[in-house]
Amino acid sequence: MQAIEVTDAQSWDRSLLALPNPHVLQSWTWGDFKSRHGWSVTRLLFQEAGQTVAAASVLERRVPRLPLSILYVPKGPALDWADADRLGAVLEELERLARRRRALFLKIDPDVYYPGDVPTLSSRPALAPRVTTLLGERGWRLSDDQIQFRNTVLLDLDRSEDELLAAMKQKTRYNVRLARRRGVAVRRGDTSDLETLYRLYAETSQRDGFLIRPQDYYLDVWGSFLREGKPDDALAAADPLLADVAGETVAGLVLFRFGPTAWYMYGASSDRHRKHMPNQLIQWEAIRRAREAGCTLYDLWGAPDNLDESDPMWGVVRFKLGLGGKLAQGMGAWDF
Repeated sequence: MQAIEVTDAQSWDRSLLALPNPHVLQSWTWGDFKSRHGWSVTRLLFQEAGQTVAAASVLERRVPRLPLSILYVPKGPALDWADADRLGAVLEELERLARRRRALFLKIDPDVYYPGDVPTLSSRPALAPRVTTLLGERGWRLSDDQIQFRNTVLLDLDRSEDELLAAMKQKTRYNVRLARRRGVAVRRGDTSDLETLYRLYAETSQRDGFLIRPQDYYLDVWGSFLREGKPDDALAAADPLLADVAGETVAGLVLFRFGPTAWYMYGASSDRHRKHMPNQLIQWEAIRRAREAGCTLYDLWGAPDNLDESDPMWGVVRFKLGLGGKLAQGMGAWDF
């Protein structure tokens, strides 16, 4: 196997999209964004007999005052995880890179799942038991630092709108229709709306008790994908959606799209006008937009390890499951 570094955005994204289950965190735009926030990026295509069989966008951060670094392949590498021989060869190349870069550790956290009731994963067999065994044999270990959510909620978009509505919980479906009757309006935003989105996100952070980064970080990531992507573009793109009630913006989300998948990574809402159910309608419009853009899977990004009502995320995951999604248990982050 040969590893080739790629320095051209179009070549990278097109090659990545040709591989199984490409992730937006492996896209050129994501690596470019992270390079402005303390990381450098190396993009590697792995080839066999002249054919690209895997890809890894590797982020690197230097350790202050030491000739060492840490390496991270967010939601990657991209390859056919069912092919054990190929997986072993890709891991070997990444391990060599970690040694050359004098890395304290190399982290991966691909979307590889355990068996479960997730019908949306017909193209993603439950490979986590086999893959984690192989990783353990090579000296990798389950990480103490899970950067991304280990589990998520997935929604199959390869259905009609009527079928998607029918798959929702009855209360969620009722609230979508209630929001429409009460005059909630959902619109696609532009760069002029990003500061409003951040204000809502900061309000959500304070209300729900989670930490967020400074405003410039979010304006950069949202704006990068918004500027790069077009509604009909197959490459990485973002749609900021905002819900207005009586002319006031009270909820928002940023829908990321890359290839066959859409992701809901950032959502925000105000305490005002919650009785009009803007959050349910904005999610329905996100589902419709993702489906119209050709996506077949909606990743609702984040679920607790266990469905337990005592978990702080219980309300969030109940909301996501109400949209008709299914819980998917991932193998999590592993360190070499």
